Amino acid sequence: MSGVQEQRLRRLPGLQHTDHVGLTVPNLEEGIRFFVDVLGAEELYRSERGPDEEFMPTNFEVPADAKLTLAMLRLPPNLNIELFEWSSAERRETPPRHCDAGGHHLCFVVDDVDEAIAVLQETPGVRVLGERKEVAGDSPRVAGNRWTYFITPWGLLMEIVDRSRVTAPPRLVGPADWTAPPNIPERT
Repeated sequence: MSGVQEQRLRRLPGLQHTDHVGLTVPNLEEGIRFFVDVLGAEELYRSERGPDEEFMPTNFEVPADAKLTLAMLRLPPNLNIELFEWSSAERRETPPRHCDAGGHHLCFVVDDVDEAIAVLQETPGVRVLGERKEVAGDSPRVAGNRWTYFITPWGLLMEIVDRSRVTAPPRLVGPADWTAPPNIPERT
């Protein structure tokens, strides 16, 4: 936030909760298939927009010739995913690496990380990165966390984690919060 660091930031008024996460995939049908077949999502609807030389650059920060097709997916119990497939003469094909600005990943909690890894290793196009890891005592709040990263067939970095061996985990958002009213304290 260079240049803004000295300025006091204001909390967004009326913020309630996350509605969805949007991700761009190179092929919408393949992205939907992965989320439905591997992760258990349900497709809710599809939509298209563009090209529109005024609307697209102004509202999406994309080239004027850009066109999108999207699908909204419901991933029970707590996440909506909006997958986009874009077309544009200026479209870049390489996703950002984890260490690049804009790098990102999605993480899913699993009951048994070893069992999940075995399934991912059999999933066409998926690449599991390294062996299963376990957080040691150098990070006591999450010691026992068992995890690994994997890459989807189109290059999205994802993580699976099994927290069942963590004795005193930090207060991450989880099932106990899904029915509780939001408690977002004001910053002073």
